[in-house]
Amino acid sequence: MKMLKRVCISLFLLIVLTNLAWADEVPVVGSMAPAFTLLDQGGREVSLDSLRGKWLVLYFYPRNDTPGCTEEACSFRDDMAQLTRLGAQIVGVSIDSTASNAEFAEKYHLPFPLLADKDGEVAKRYGAYADWKLVRFARRYTFLIDAQGKIAKTYLKVDTSKHSAEIIADLKHFSSSSGK
Repeated sequence: MKMLKRVCISLFLLIVLTNLAWADEVPVVGSMAPAFTLLDQGGREVSLDSLRGKWLVLYFYPRNDTPGCTEEACSFRDDMAQLTRLGAQIVGVSIDSTASNAEFAEKYHLPFPLLADKDGEVAKRYGAYADWKLVRFARRYTFLIDAQGKIAKTYLKVDTSKHSAEIIADLKHFSSSSGK
């Protein structure tokens, strides 16, 4: 029994450490955000270039219609007016399909694009891709990107119940520190 327990723990650690070692690097604050073009829930192409000119809250999330992802998306929805007043646009990215994103957006009345990164290539560029062999998903990471396309802040440990409020506070801080 002890031997089986050791083998299980060893295998678990091997999988976790291998995943961490192969994780793509997260872009650093001040660097240009990695370019992308993906389809939104309506089948329209959305590119990073098309989003320039305003603040962008680019958030990666694991799966549609799961508790944490729903809470995060609905918080952004509920705070949309305030986020818009602060000059921000919200875009979600998951490895779910366009059809799944459409169902999720419709079910929760989400007024912002949800992009389908089915092969995980964009998530990889942002260091947000996780492949645990049996399961693959986008990590819950958010990138606050300025109007010029530079990463202003990264959020790698997200509390879904407070995340939207944290983004709003940071947008206010950036606005006040830029003299606006």
